[in-house]
Amino acid sequence: MDLAYGKEYEAFRLEVRDFLAEHWLQGSREGNAPQATSDFRQTATDRGYLYRGVPKAYGGGEQPADALKAQVIREEFGRARAPMEVSGNGVSMLVPTLLERGEEWQKEKFIRKTILGEYQWAQGYSEPGSGSDLASLRTQGRLEGDEWVIDGQKIWTSQAQHCQFMFTLVRTEPEASKHAGISYLLVPLDQPGIEIKPLKMITGQSHFNEVFLNDARTPADWIVGERGEGWKVSKTTLKHERNAIGGGSQAIFESLMRLVGKATLDGRPALEDPSIRERIAALEAWVWAQKYTAYHQMTCGLQGKDPGIVTLLNKLLATDIGHEVAAVALELIGDASLKEPFAAAPDQRGDERWMNQFMGSLGNSIAGGTSNIQRNIIAERGLGLPREESTA
Repeated sequence: MDLAYGKEYEAFRLEVRDFLAEHWLQGSREGNAPQATSDFRQTATDRGYLYRGVPKAYGGGEQPADALKAQVIREEFGRARAPMEVSGNGVSMLVPTLLERGEEWQKEKFIRKTILGEYQWAQGYSEPGSGSDLASLRTQGRLEGDEWVIDGQKIWTSQAQHCQFMFTLVRTEPEASKHAGISYLLVPLDQPGIEIKPLKMITGQSHFNEVFLNDARTPADWIVGERGEGWKVSKTTLKHERNAIGGGSQAIFESLMRLVGKATLDGRPALEDPSIRERIAALEAWVWAQKYTAYHQMTCGLQGKDPGIVTLLNKLLATDIGHEVAAVALELIGDASLKEPFAAAPDQRGDERWMNQFMGSLGNSIAGGTSNIQRNIIAERGLGLPREESTA
């Protein structure tokens, strides 16, 4: 694994810094903030810094695949706290899936409006009783004329109440084996056959939902990949979900360090406390470990190799880092974290955000594949250890 960027990429880094200094650090201070962000994203896309893997025909930056340049962009945008691509399941998971597996008309219809934020997408995977064993899902889809008719229930569906569409897994071949009988469908959510019920979390927010489908309908050609091959398509989507979950560890660690720098314990600077110093040192090691794991994954991509379990390692590290960072922050803040512990405001900046971060980190140990299952896969497939004995 080569960790050196080389002269070409360091020159590119300076180019990106100059761009950010001109278009973000100055422009973001002027005028309407949302409009400034939108304008900046468009300028950055035109320059080829954002949506690099998306062709210009679909609204992207269309640049040759270059994992090192992409990493430099992430690092420099992160340092400048400049906005990158629009967030959400659509951009992070569906767009890469459509680019890899979708029909041309699907790319033309959905990608541009998704990266502009006009189309928001929910992910309809988990069901009651079908979470970790996702292939056991029971939601049924049958073809009637030129439409799929869908019946079933999805759960833990993030932000479904704010989305126009859902990409979902549906059993369309009930006689086939459980992995072979699934199709990957795109479904409009604003229709009589769909009911969305928000689930209130411990934070007071309603990030997750139940989605009930009762004769819900979607056009017959709103299927990604071949009929009955949805499981293969879903692996593409899950790969990108785990990449998305794995980001942000450096930023949240830096936020913790800013808190540590001003916090006190028993009237003394927090960094003088041996237990805090030990936990901070361990966290920094985890952050560096994840960074180098990401570099290894990037190197595999440059060499055309399958990174294998490395994506699982990244997800697992990010989950553990997010939880421990919040736990240390709560110890430093003490009772102040309970002053307004479950604030629902998405832009919260006070001490209460750490309680939300802590509570959210518990859910992240389940999202995108539970941590225990990730550990089992890493142990069995990556390290060649014996399979865990069944308790059934």
